[in-house]
Amino acid sequence: MTHASAQTIAPDLALIEQLAHEAVMQLPEPWRTAAAQVRLRIEDFAPAEILEAMQIADPFELTGLYEGTPLTEKSVMDQPLGPDVIWLFRRPMLDEWLDRGDVSLAEMVTHVMVHELAHHFGWSDAEIATIDPWWE
Repeated sequence: MTHASAQTIAPDLALIEQLAHEAVMQLPEPWRTAAAQVRLRIEDFAPAEILEAMQIADPFELTGLYEGTPLTEKSVMDQPLGPDVIWLFRRPMLDEWLDRGDVSLAEMVTHVMVHELAHHFGWSDAEIATIDPWWE
């Protein structure tokens, strides 16, 4: 009987979530504390209704998604519609990670997480580059 080792098992949802939380913990303040307030959802693929709404035919094209109102657009007068959520999609990220072959899985997850946080915080490309040099 053959036993699977850690090197032969695809990273699971729990590992992607752990790497995403580690990415948040590496952010400089004040971003770290604010980013920790954003809800995180890890799924294998984006739900069909999200893909349909975004007019994406291939679920492998979407690695992550920010769902909420960017902080730059929020007002104390607004009624909260729900929590801000970052979705990370495991299978598309794993495919991109394998296709690239030149970054670690942690770097891949961090890159997607920072990109989605950029939508939440309203960061410019220059601000993203100070946090995620891979963006350059």
